Amino acid sequence: MSAPTRRVPKGLALYATVICVLAVVAAVVSFAKGSWLGVVWVLLAGLTSNMAWYYHRRTARAAD
Repeated sequence: MSAPTRRVPKGLALYATVICVLAVVAAVVSFAKGSWLGVVWVLLAGLTSNMAWYYHRRTARAAD
């Protein structure tokens, strides 16, 4: 018996990429204003970058 396949929404990788870009922009603005809050934005950008990569690979595998 094969394992059940899970559907991944196609736009999930795109949404994570958009959030990643927005977090990078927020980090740049935050650092330009002299705030150390930009560190949080950099961490969020790293997290969403990994999520985007994961979901992109997962949808590519599901298409095979």
